[in-house]
Amino acid sequence: MDIRRALRIRSPRLPLALRPARTGGSLLVAAALLVSGCSAAGTQQRQATAPAADAVLAALPQSTPAALSRYYAQKLIWRNCGVPGFQCATMKAPLDYSHPAGGDIKLAVARKKATGPGRRIGSLLVNPGGPGGSAIGYLQQYAGVGYPAEVRARYDMVAMDPRGVARSEPVECLDDRGMDTYTQTDMTPDDRGEVDALVGAYRKFADGCGAHDPRLLRHVSTVEAARDMDILRAALGDRTLHYVGASYGTFLGATYAGLFPKRVGRLVLDGAMDPSLSARRLNLDQTAGFETAFQSFAKDCVRQSDCPLGGRGTTPKQAGDRLAAFFRKLDADPVPTGDADGRRLGEALATTGVIAAMYDQAAWPQLREALNSAMKDNDGAGLLILSDSYYERDADGHYSNLMYANAAVNCLDLPPAFTSPQQVQKALPAFEKASPVFGEGLAWASLNCAYWPVRATAGPHRIVAKGAAPIVVVGTTRDPATPYRWAQSLARQLSSGRLLTFNGDGHTAYGRGSRCIDSAIDAYLLHGTPPARGKRCS
Repeated sequence: MDIRRALRIRSPRLPLALRPARTGGSLLVAAALLVSGCSAAGTQQRQATAPAADAVLAALPQSTPAALSRYYAQKLIWRNCGVPGFQCATMKAPLDYSHPAGGDIKLAVARKKATGPGRRIGSLLVNPGGPGGSAIGYLQQYAGVGYPAEVRARYDMVAMDPRGVARSEPVECLDDRGMDTYTQTDMTPDDRGEVDALVGAYRKFADGCGAHDPRLLRHVSTVEAARDMDILRAALGDRTLHYVGASYGTFLGATYAGLFPKRVGRLVLDGAMDPSLSARRLNLDQTAGFETAFQSFAKDCVRQSDCPLGGRGTTPKQAGDRLAAFFRKLDADPVPTGDADGRRLGEALATTGVIAAMYDQAAWPQLREALNSAMKDNDGAGLLILSDSYYERDADGHYSNLMYANAAVNCLDLPPAFTSPQQVQKALPAFEKASPVFGEGLAWASLNCAYWPVRATAGPHRIVAKGAAPIVVVGTTRDPATPYRWAQSLARQLSSGRLLTFNGDGHTAYGRGSRCIDSAIDAYLLHGTPPARGKRCS
């Protein structure tokens, strides 16, 4: 698995509540990556406590408020940051935009200067999604060295870890041992005792986040992060913002466009989210998306000689039934993994491992091998590796703050999908219909924000960005984490949206092997020419 794909084993904002599974987009389990919509900051936050589903994100005034002038006028001091070719800096922003005098938040920024030849276009800000994914890590490990040479020649490649993420005053919730326990919590409770245990795990996770820095937890919304991006644009000396965002990064980029439409440069939103949907609808759609991805995996798997879910002639439903039966077996009797910390592979970790591999078909052979080992040899090491990659757990047993930031942003951006176990139980038939394999666990994962210590600051709304330059929205037809119809919807909402379709599998499309997609996006980034309306690639 190459660096880019390894980074993508994260999900967008879905809720697998207690077993943090993640993938390139960003996913669910542990932190209950609740797929969320938009949030507001400052004055808009107070006005949007319960916005209607057809509410529209309002643009901010074009003039810079006097209270923010010192932030917009700051000069970044660049220094070597230990990675050859890259420089780092620290930027300040107000913690609370409605009270700028109340204190600062320090945000980590990195760049790799344009290499030439050719005229420098400006800065290209990148964000890999999450929420919670480190943009700086993505820049240094992939975008700054793996984006097309022509793009890197003409742009300074730039990343900023959003507030609460990685190097930018990170949200913290549990210690590593506590996170190990959390990721193994049973997400398909069979009785009242198991329901209570799941709720207890959610409460403990939320209490841990609230105890760390309650003031920070109130100010990690997507709107606030988008406003930080505009300060960065000014500090970089750019008149407009050029940006490539993937998965949740599309929501962040679209939010920027909605707030600052006249400052939009060349924006690529790849693996788009739909900000007009409620948390419950987002989670249900994403559940169906993972089922679609599994169906594609199953069709491919049964054609391979090493498929543990059946041979030629096995239907995807039959393959799914076999996988579900295996999960039930693990629920009762976890298998050894050889893990130094004694973790065994139960249903929660196994489900996360399978979901992680749904983000990219390049991971399917690895998944087949892992399933073979677990189902036939009673060895859960392979699925545990996939699950750990999703949660960003390293070989020393340390977790990044990905899942903590993921929950913090999602639970602030949208009201919870469910507020009680009873609501989840009523919704189970709809989730299980959407995905017979994953539906039950993803429904219960959607409960995590019910116990969050901070109330959501906004709700579903449309983003129009009237007056913005053309914005390219990219959708993949069988994307598991951000279903294609979300890209269609966002492209329709944006007044200047231009939909680019990739007919294929996996999460996001740019840089994943389609010459058609890559050439269309490169032409837009280099020359400002958006793809033709209705353009489709395979």
